[in-house]
Amino acid sequence: MSPGPVVSLLSPALGFHCPACPCRSLGSSSEPPDMKWLWVVAFVAPACTVPYNGTGDRDNGDRARCAPQHSPLGTEVLLQCPGGLAEWRWGGTVLGTSPAPGLALPNASLAHEGNYSCHHPGTGETWATICLRLGYPPSPPAIECWATSYPQAVNCSWALTPDPLLDTDFVATYRHGTDTGECERTGPRSCSFGDLQVFSLTPYVVNVTAVNPLGIASGILPFLLENIIKPDPPEDLRVSPIPGETTKLLLEWSPPASWPFPEYFPLKYHLRYTRDNDSVPTTIGPFEPTSHILTDVEPGTLHHIQVAAKEVADFGESSAWSPPASGTPWEGP
Repeated sequence: MSPGPVVSLLSPALGFHCPACPCRSLGSSSEPPDMKWLWVVAFVAPACTVPYNGTGDRDNGDRARCAPQHSPLGTEVLLQCPGGLAEWRWGGTVLGTSPAPGLALPNASLAHEGNYSCHHPGTGETWATICLRLGYPPSPPAIECWATSYPQAVNCSWALTPDPLLDTDFVATYRHGTDTGECERTGPRSCSFGDLQVFSLTPYVVNVTAVNPLGIASGILPFLLENIIKPDPPEDLRVSPIPGETTKLLLEWSPPASWPFPEYFPLKYHLRYTRDNDSVPTTIGPFEPTSHILTDVEPGTLHHIQVAAKEVADFGESSAWSPPASGTPWEGP
């Protein structure tokens, strides 16, 4: 059908709940929108159809099915109708009539989302129904990767700014020289891959492509494997008094469970501690053992300790600090 002039029904404060169509909707008003006429010329790509279970409209076979339409926020949106002069409804509320090819929504906002239908103005016969969803095409994903389980795996995650507000699919892959592979999805916006080559001077390159109904965008992140080493925080930190020692504390901890081979790829540790009611921490280290005797502590005072890990040869970054553990030196029998 060739596009032509279209009558626009302006609706500055749209909002209703559309249970009959799988579209997002905002607001709860059932009042019909204010209407104003505007002549425009527009082109809209055809959309696939999904079953529509509307109420209050006559079923007209395939023509009474809900066609999902995705359009950019803040633009003029054209909803097409296959008939001539048509009555338009929005969630069952009559908006008015307009000639072909359809209804225009200038400066569309999230309040315009929902279920629209066009009908024969005399008989009410349903000519078309449209589920309108609004959002943005995806931006290039901002990717972050860390080798928290070095040398077994690389874990990557990504973010989109702004949020597209529409269902968005992702394809994540990696390349190392001539070798390529899939970054296996571990969450909606994360993935992981293994079979790593340590100490390689050839960078790995992770590529994430985002796809939604409004567009496609890709982001890449190149890195050398040893530069992205970042262990998880050490675990099971324990603070114990030492019998007979009023100014010492025994600190013990375990390497992170996600660090697979501490005997072959050892870690070094930093400690930081504060006294009760003291906001300025003291940091000491590094230490390679997983225990340490803290000396010259204040007798009878509660101390709060945390520990962080880093690869022993200083590759990559330190872990985040562990959750704090607390203890008081021995105070006698």
